[in-house]
Amino acid sequence: MTPVSSSAFHFDSLVWDWPIAIYLFLVGISAGLVTLSALLRRYHPEQATADSTLMRTTLILAPCTIIFGLLILVFHLTRPWTFWKLMFHYSFTSVMSVGVMLFQVYMAALAVWLVNIFSEQAIVLQQRWLPKLTLFPKVLGWLAPMQKSLDIVMLLLAVMLGAYTGFLLSALKTYPLLNNPILPALFLFSGVSSGAAVALIAMTCRYRRNPHSDEAHFVHRVETPVVWLEIFLLFAFFIGLALGDDGKQRALVAALGGGFWAVWFWLGVVGVGLVIPLLLKSWANRQHSPYGVLAVCGMSLVGVLLLRFFILYAGQLTVV
Repeated sequence: MTPVSSSAFHFDSLVWDWPIAIYLFLVGISAGLVTLSALLRRYHPEQATADSTLMRTTLILAPCTIIFGLLILVFHLTRPWTFWKLMFHYSFTSVMSVGVMLFQVYMAALAVWLVNIFSEQAIVLQQRWLPKLTLFPKVLGWLAPMQKSLDIVMLLLAVMLGAYTGFLLSALKTYPLLNNPILPALFLFSGVSSGAAVALIAMTCRYRRNPHSDEAHFVHRVETPVVWLEIFLLFAFFIGLALGDDGKQRALVAALGGGFWAVWFWLGVVGVGLVIPLLLKSWANRQHSPYGVLAVCGMSLVGVLLLRFFILYAGQLTVV
């Protein structure tokens, strides 16, 4: 059924609301930044040093966005004080439990990976604040030869995390729009797109006089095919609904057949998030001023956030 809604953000079949959209957005940024950083270390290790803007941005935002996103998720629960049980009672048949395991492994590996990359800075901090912890430099010495392996592990974990947010929603079988196998790939690529936008904003803010550094060129080379893949996946997502059963077709009509969320999608997700950035990208890349890059990346980032809101809310309009 398609419920009668009192407003676009409050209707009978709504279970997950805006904090979940923010959570999905933040997790995507973390996964996207780590994916880009791991690729930079794999293909351009000479650029992926501790002085790299991309690596520094990943150092700060990759763990912070995950932590903030999880805090939003925990406090959004009906009984947040019971969340700790998920951290110790695993079930491979529960998507949420598998996600908790993935988050734990991801955060542990991320900490080791980042400390190893920023080992010199970490040792300075250790000698200043924990001088008696003499084992710390030795551990970093043991980890140093494993850096390439850690890069691969982090790339795999970041891809899994980016896709997991889509699996989390696609497991909701009573919502035909969300119960879609393309959703994990769509969330993965849009997450990488958001990570690229954040990285380019950081690079532009750091090097205002030269917003087109070698690092920025690398991010652009990754970002361009990712955006086109995102567009293709969006197209395939809706084609799959159109060719699906009656429930999926009704979900498609409810989402794009008119009304608030159809306008949200076409003007926000497609217009602001995809079309305008693609049209302005070549112009922004020719400018020596940072404002063009900031505007394009800002719109791309907003577009990804709007996509999360659209998928979450429009996906819950129709129940079977």
